[in-house]
Amino acid sequence: MLENITHFFILASRNNSSHAMFFILLGIPGMEKYQFWVAFPFCVMYIVAVTGNTIILHIIRIDPTLHEPMYLFLAMLATTDLILSSSTQPKMLAIFWFHDHKIEYHACLIQVFFIHAFSSVESGVLMAMALDRYVAICFPLRHSSILTTSVVIKLGVAVMVRGLLCVSPFCFMISRMPFCPNKIIPQSYCEHMAVLKLVCADTRVNRGYGLFVAFSVASFDIFVISVSYVMILRTVLRLPSGEARLKAFGTCASHIGVILALYIPALFTFLTHRFGHHVPHVVHIMFANVYLLVPPMLNPIIYGVKTKQIRVRVIQGCYRKGS
Repeated sequence: MLENITHFFILASRNNSSHAMFFILLGIPGMEKYQFWVAFPFCVMYIVAVTGNTIILHIIRIDPTLHEPMYLFLAMLATTDLILSSSTQPKMLAIFWFHDHKIEYHACLIQVFFIHAFSSVESGVLMAMALDRYVAICFPLRHSSILTTSVVIKLGVAVMVRGLLCVSPFCFMISRMPFCPNKIIPQSYCEHMAVLKLVCADTRVNRGYGLFVAFSVASFDIFVISVSYVMILRTVLRLPSGEARLKAFGTCASHIGVILALYIPALFTFLTHRFGHHVPHVVHIMFANVYLLVPPMLNPIIYGVKTKQIRVRVIQGCYRKGS
């Protein structure tokens, strides 16, 4: 897949002799003296993200009882988190520890593609998981007949295709545009708006399209998630048993935590990039890093603690290794 995307961007920019050969990623401007130490917690979070999501994928793969909609969506989320964090963190750590600030032109475009495409996919998977919770709580007897394995796979393919189709156009447009002599990107990774600021041409179409995609994708997903949880809340409050209400709320609590962990830093980063001119640049860069690292780290922890089947499997695995 990576080779195909690289080939696509090379062909797209072959006739553009004015594109840059490389860019310079500064890391966290204003914190140059502390970047070496900041990299350590970032590295720990990345290791937790990779280890946790890999464990979840392994557990779901080997346990046939977990081949249900909730866990299949969780596997999609774990895969997305692995791709999203791995597309930025190794290069970021290389910048902080080894002062490897240079990133090749096509590698930068590929990073833009993966960041935005799989951010959209993650949002779509969370929306699908909200629908799963809605069906499970509001129509428990019909859950298995409504969300069959084929429906789950189709939903997964749909959010994947949506992410790829929405992001590909503005990556293609950037690859066809001339760049200014300035090659410096004042952050830790290649992001659409940051790269667009280096273009020596009219970028209104690119900006408009990027804004449209971001708002349409986020608005649609947040709307579906909100409606799902409003319906869930109405159903839960009608339950006669207080214990049943607590159990239903507990089932949804982990998902709500994951949603907030993704959307709060994502919306902050998106809005400050375009409108937050008075927000200190260091704050913006730190939130941009948090947005791509904290959700992939928290998701396996939250689901590992709140999901009994996964928690039991992890404990059993640790016990076998210990014995």
